[in-house]
Amino acid sequence: VQLAESGGGLVQPGGSLRLSCAASGFDFSSYAMSWARQAPGKGLEWVSGIYSDDTTYYAVGMKGRFSISRDNTKNTVYLQMNNLKPEDTAVYYCAALGTPNPLLFPYIDEYDYWGQGTQVTVSS
Repeated sequence: VQLAESGGGLVQPGGSLRLSCAASGFDFSSYAMSWARQAPGKGLEWVSGIYSDDTTYYAVGMKGRFSISRDNTKNTVYLQMNNLKPEDTAVYYCAALGTPNPLLFPYIDEYDYWGQGTQVTVSS
């Protein structure tokens, strides 16, 4: 099993980034997928999740600037991030959730697989 994030980097406040997570080694279309992040000195925070039917969920305050999507033909999940702020600086991880219950999205321990993360730094 592998989840490989990409697309992170250094961006100025107000800028945009699109993160990608390529999955392999499991039945991607059967799993819900999420993005979570860990800011310096803080715990892991769930950002957004998406089911195979493209139903999306967002943590409070994330919807509007962040948009999650997936392409089951490419086994890839994306996170479009707009109007980025310095407080968005974090390592962003994608994760796969095999249990079809959206109430579980925010619970980090419920996920089956994790990627290695990609750094996003928002700074002028």
